[in-house]
Amino acid sequence: MKPNERIDELIAGLTDWRGKTLAGIRRIILVADPKVTEEWKWMGTPTWSHSGIVCLANAFKNKAKLTFPEGANLADPSKLFNDGLTGKKWRSIDYSSGDMVKEQELTDLVRSAVAFNLTKKSEKRK
Repeated sequence: MKPNERIDELIAGLTDWRGKTLAGIRRIILVADPKVTEEWKWMGTPTWSHSGIVCLANAFKNKAKLTFPEGANLADPSKLFNDGLTGKKWRSIDYSSGDMVKEQELTDLVRSAVAFNLTKKSEKRK
């Protein structure tokens, strides 16, 4: 099964607000960067990459989590990050039932993560 099919299956299996939230997040990511690649990593984690991992998503009992491995290096003027704030690299956004996904702000964050990855990749070539 292809990664996008696995992600489809995961979202379809989440028949509550978590599935709707992850579907919305996924749509925003795919629109924010049409060159992003969907992957299925670590035996069940939807992951989006462009010159490195942009972000990954997980569904837990009481939350949906979107994690940016390079989050500490990204500007977050809208204060979307609400977890992992003291870590040296990773930052996350935890969504609970009733939380709204801020489309423009998340789009900006995804694009910032892609730009960071591209810059990091070009620096490695030097």
